[in-house]
Amino acid sequence: QVQLVESGGGWVQAGGSLRLSCSASGSISSDNAWGWYRQAPGKQRELVATITSGGSTNYADSVKGRFTISTDGAKKTVYLQMNSLKPEDTAVYYCNFFHVVTLYWGQGTQVTVSS
Repeated sequence: QVQLVESGGGWVQAGGSLRLSCSASGSISSDNAWGWYRQAPGKQRELVATITSGGSTNYADSVKGRFTISTDGAKKTVYLQMNSLKPEDTAVYYCNFFHVVTLYWGQGTQVTVSS
């Protein structure tokens, strides 16, 4: 069984930066894919960024040029570096991890950006 643990959320002023982390534990191969999603109050969960085991990345238009998704060498931890944060980035951020035909979700971490 794979478990995901997220960390790194918090409060920041507009223009600031935060780095989110999500680590997977259990029996894991390096052939996987990671993603970050977010959900603001009253809105649907939306894609923020994804990264494949081959290193291909994809970003939502709203975060391109500001956010960077990456993994560690073992591909057991995913990061989301968030720069130039805006109040509209305020949401609960969730990581997900696709491994051996199963999609796992983290518990979510709150990011609050004040103007």
